[in-house]
Amino acid sequence: MRFSPEKLAIPDQRMKPFIDTEEIWNLINNTKPDKQRVRDVIAKSLDKQRLTLEETAVLVNSIGTGLADEIKEGAKELKQRVYGNRIVLFAPLYVGNRCINNCKYCGFRSSNADAIRKTLDDNEIIKEVEALEDNGQKRLILVYGEHPDYSPEYIAHTVKLVYGVKKGHGEIRRVNINAAPLDIEGFRTVGESGIGTYQIFQETYHPEAYKWYHLGGKKRDYEWRLTALDRAQEAGIDDVGIGALFGLYDWRFEVLGLVRHTNHLEACYNVGPHTISFPRIKDALSLNLDKKYETGDDDFKKLVAILRLAVPYTGLILTARESPDVRREVLQYGVSQIDGGTKLEIGSYSDSQNEEQNLNREQFKINDARSLADVIDELLTNDYLPSFCTSCYRMGRTGEHFMEFSVPGFIKRFCTPNAILTLSEYICDYAQGETIDKGWKVIEKNIEKLDPAVASGTREKIEKIKAGERDLYF
Repeated sequence: MRFSPEKLAIPDQRMKPFIDTEEIWNLINNTKPDKQRVRDVIAKSLDKQRLTLEETAVLVNSIGTGLADEIKEGAKELKQRVYGNRIVLFAPLYVGNRCINNCKYCGFRSSNADAIRKTLDDNEIIKEVEALEDNGQKRLILVYGEHPDYSPEYIAHTVKLVYGVKKGHGEIRRVNINAAPLDIEGFRTVGESGIGTYQIFQETYHPEAYKWYHLGGKKRDYEWRLTALDRAQEAGIDDVGIGALFGLYDWRFEVLGLVRHTNHLEACYNVGPHTISFPRIKDALSLNLDKKYETGDDDFKKLVAILRLAVPYTGLILTARESPDVRREVLQYGVSQIDGGTKLEIGSYSDSQNEEQNLNREQFKINDARSLADVIDELLTNDYLPSFCTSCYRMGRTGEHFMEFSVPGFIKRFCTPNAILTLSEYICDYAQGETIDKGWKVIEKNIEKLDPAVASGTREKIEKIKAGERDLYF
């Protein structure tokens, strides 16, 4: 559904800047929560209601109330109510690192003379996708620098190319995009290629800090980037992802900025973000930044829990920038998606021979280099349900339809059985050793929690998978 101006609060706020720096800082500086107020906010979130900016500020400012553990426990409980114990898995595929922007924190920046510029050709993309499929990946996010070479037409071409790669039982069923902001026609061109989510991270929501970090290129335009996902919505892409790069500015401001962005999308399009990402600044080639706003582990864990409570229905993405230990803990606080088997060096999924050259093609360093198989094995050991599900896109459960299902928590009716089916495929096609037994035990445990009719249908589909059928879903 596209909204006409008369359906919006007057005046029409679509595609207009929406961050009020003074408003956010006033909330941070003047919200003084007591214990009861914090507990009331947690209770509202557990009722699956999105929090206001002021209520989010209550949680952000809860330092000294002694309720940090209650916030984390609330986030853990909310995740169980909305998402269950499933964790969706994906992998990033960097297509090219050419870039016209000059961002102080990024290895792709135009002034980085040490970076080796590379764009995968079609055959190289196919080899990369085949290597990913050999490991069991079903969901990719394609990543591009911001450069004229990576036009909407080119992005659409690569999406179709990836979808066409089939190797054995391997196939990519969902391609998400992390690329530059586009105009409405550009978004429409990319959207027509059949993408899942279009991600654009604001990096920092503070306008002056944003200006300081972005020294050249189109990305220097704060408002063009801030309103990008409005243009995506106007182009018919109703599945979008937002994010901030923590370590560029005060983490409290960025959390409220993310919630304000969520509120804006809901108010204007009746659709909030499908995902929120919260990567932290990590080492990148020739990185040289002030550590003033470095986000420590304790604050990072807290902000993840706060984001889960603030926006109950939105998927939270935790990346391999974080160490296995941090990922292991933060998974509890509401994360619903992680990457596994990640390689950021361009061309390294299929060819890791020239490590030095590849390292000069990466955007930043990762801290969890475990294989997808190792990540899945640990998830199973810790009683999570790994998922490669993509059924919502085939069944039209996106945008407003996704909101209808996910906000009340009904999405578990689809996500748990579909996660079970995709895990069954993984076990049959790729799992080895003890992982096989662990996987079937986790599957059985989760089937027993389903409604009897759904459980019966799930078992029937599992038998079909064992007999060789694939891509079965509800």
